[in-house]
Amino acid sequence: MQSPREILSDIWTSVGGEASALDALTLTGEGPQLPSSFRVAAAAQISVATSALAAAAIWKMRSGEAQEVTVDMRHAVVECRSERYLRVDGKPPPPAWDAIAGTYKTRDGFVRLHTNFPHHRDAVCRVLNCQAERDAVQAALLQWDGEAFETAAYAGGAVVAFMRSHDEWSATPHARALAGLPLISITKIGEAAPKRWPRGKRPLAGIRVLDLSRVIAGPVAGRTLAAHGADVLLISGPELPAIPWLTIDTGRGKLTSFVELKNEQGRTALRELLREADIFSQGYRPRALASLGFPPEDAARINPGIIYVTLSAYGHAGPWAERRGFDSLVQTATGFNHAEGQAAGIVGPKELPAQMLDHATGYFMAFGAMMAKARRAREGGSWHVQVSLAQTGRWLWNLGRVPGGLDTRDLTGEAVLPFIEEVDSGFGVLRSVRHSAILSKTPAFWARPAMPLGSHPPQWPARE
Repeated sequence: MQSPREILSDIWTSVGGEASALDALTLTGEGPQLPSSFRVAAAAQISVATSALAAAAIWKMRSGEAQEVTVDMRHAVVECRSERYLRVDGKPPPPAWDAIAGTYKTRDGFVRLHTNFPHHRDAVCRVLNCQAERDAVQAALLQWDGEAFETAAYAGGAVVAFMRSHDEWSATPHARALAGLPLISITKIGEAAPKRWPRGKRPLAGIRVLDLSRVIAGPVAGRTLAAHGADVLLISGPELPAIPWLTIDTGRGKLTSFVELKNEQGRTALRELLREADIFSQGYRPRALASLGFPPEDAARINPGIIYVTLSAYGHAGPWAERRGFDSLVQTATGFNHAEGQAAGIVGPKELPAQMLDHATGYFMAFGAMMAKARRAREGGSWHVQVSLAQTGRWLWNLGRVPGGLDTRDLTGEAVLPFIEEVDSGFGVLRSVRHSAILSKTPAFWARPAMPLGSHPPQWPARE
């Protein structure tokens, strides 16, 4: 198997990073760190390191100053489970899942339901014609074949996944379509002159980021850009459902405003923010923002030189390109849960020990955004960065398996303690995981506290 440095080198150079930049990188620690047959800790370290290297490269462009970058594997994998370790005024997180979320048997296998948002739970119950109770859901699903239910559920507005083996997934038309895509796609979508960097003492100082995302991957990307000094403005709708604990954990470093995109007044407000933005990062269901007037090409016309970042569940090509999805569902559909179950010697699904597709994709989003921004500074243009949970999953699978990896002991609270910091926030005192990348000249930190959604006006702060 390739070492983490070799894997990172391939990713770094694939999007135009200079190989010499890797000379300043130190990777410490060894896997597996967590109980899994997959290289989840290596994936954490590599994905965090790509974003840190990009920040260091931008700082060198801005200041001429090189710096050392260090990422410890244990710290990185702890950060990729940051939502587990968050404490608010000493209190641990509430239960992570809705009462009927999880896995169920069907006539021919297993399915996983994601029902944390009420409208997704209601959609499942409409398709099954049952009450929102586990026993009722299970009884109804035993009348279905898994793939037929998956198809009907998506058509009905639910988000579910039929458990497939990796071989079964690889044989699908969608998996074959993904096989031709890069891990991170960066394409030019418009012309614009090169733009000088604003003043500032951090890699992304003065860089304005519109963050239109929820749950984990997209918000982690925004949190990472904020850790390197960007002004990140999280845009939400007053009626959009959210998962409060994740909002707190990924809200560190951000401003947060309500903009209602269902009316023209809100869309006008977003266009005004977009005109002054540098990066537009979004994780809406495919084509949802396009229907509201904000597809990548229109964004590039509104603001020539914009870096438009798109997150999707299953990628931008193939028959599943418009499917909704979450980390747990992509794990189920693409073979991870089946493979972990086999490795554990159980009949049925077993999850990865972290939401690794979400977290790694978030760091790859931030990495792609920074590399595209650096390209814009050098040669101009508007750029579209595309990542997906499924492509990150394909990459993770191809890192190789860990024989006996499930025998690894999980990390204890004592092992995690060195990576925890305590800060005030709009929710109370937070005990949370520090950023795991250490930059010698421009340390990563969050200059703004996490705040409740909608705490700030929808406007940009002044640049230095």
